[in-house]
Amino acid sequence: MSDLHKEAQHGPDPQEIHPMDGYAQVGFLKPLIDRPNVEIGDYTYYDDPVHGPEQFYERCVRYHFEHLGDRLIVGRFCAIAVGVEFIMGGGNHRMDGLSTYPFAIFGKGWEDPGYDWSQGARGDTVIGNDVWIGTDAVIMPGVTIGDGAIIGSKAVVASDVPAYGIAVGNPAKTIRQRFDDETIARLLAIAWWNWPAAKITASLDAIRGADVDALERASN
Repeated sequence: MSDLHKEAQHGPDPQEIHPMDGYAQVGFLKPLIDRPNVEIGDYTYYDDPVHGPEQFYERCVRYHFEHLGDRLIVGRFCAIAVGVEFIMGGGNHRMDGLSTYPFAIFGKGWEDPGYDWSQGARGDTVIGNDVWIGTDAVIMPGVTIGDGAIIGSKAVVASDVPAYGIAVGNPAKTIRQRFDDETIARLLAIAWWNWPAAKITASLDAIRGADVDALERASN
């Protein structure tokens, strides 16, 4: 078949686990994760040169117990570096008694019929779209990270990060915005990450070149 008759390409198949030929350390997470309390958007990938993306949930999502009900929600087009950890609600210990030790979980005479497993729960952990999370960053329970944010390597994120914020350090602090308020509002309204793949392909020059005007025109 000649090149003229080939179907136009609009990026990799989001259901393909290894979208980069010969580069098995990078994988799209959506086709890998099948758990009722995890939602991951198309094109979001994890890069682990040692263990690969197949072990993402086991190695990176900690203390996630279905009976607690908290969810990990990750948007589309996120880039997650090796060693990132999402600490979920099961990692919290109650602090209303004299000890924080979880006696009840061991049973054998330490049962507590009135034990409230949801005590101190902080809700879902929500990562927006187009978020970049650096190597060995730790995301604590109940945190929301806005669209377009960047989380620095080894950051410990214990509070929310706004859209297009850059957060670094331990505890992580938002040190600046990637764009001014007006541009951020326009980008959130455009929400290019929700577009069909063909439309994104047609607008890559504007996305790569930070041409918000052109992206806005394409969205209309």
